[in-house]
Amino acid sequence: MSGKEQVNLLLFSKWDTTNIEIIDPGLKNVIHLSPSMKIPITFGRHEHQRLKKAEVNIIERLANKLMHFGKRYAKNTGRMGGKKARVMNVVKTSLDIIFLETGKNPVELLVRAIENAAPNEDTTRIVYGGVVYHVSVDVAPLRRIDLALRFIAEGVRESTYSSPQTMEEVLAKEILLASESDMNSYAIKKKNEQERIAMSSR
Repeated sequence: MSGKEQVNLLLFSKWDTTNIEIIDPGLKNVIHLSPSMKIPITFGRHEHQRLKKAEVNIIERLANKLMHFGKRYAKNTGRMGGKKARVMNVVKTSLDIIFLETGKNPVELLVRAIENAAPNEDTTRIVYGGVVYHVSVDVAPLRRIDLALRFIAEGVRESTYSSPQTMEEVLAKEILLASESDMNSYAIKKKNEQERIAMSSR
């Protein structure tokens, strides 16, 4: 085997990501499913390079969002701040739960959930002559992914506080509901709410 050939490794030694198709054409370049790593941890190599996070595995980006369990303006504090290994185990267990419930590739269902939960429109503030206007704008592909992952992570956080359900079960349920565009999904609700506000600002 030549040195240029890429080795196909299974994610968490279980899930094949090579045949997963990204249906949304706007997200094809920003959802990264690297087939060359078992545990998707890049140790923040992309941190100081502009737009480099588009090349970070989508599983790692989800884990990074799930670590933000602290206060609103101090997101990396609190009970999950910095616990990357623990969150990776949570994501791994959630994927196992999804497979047991559906029999399908859980990484593919996660991609579907992100595609369904990624909003197309948002609002921005424009100050003109001392008056503030809220104007509808299209959302960039990279930000669409960020928002979808944030909505999923927020849904998990809201559901697990003061709840007997484990984080793994809630994450698996949220991914399943979002992959089916179910209105019981927190992420789908947030997406629809954001697009409705943007539509009224056109």
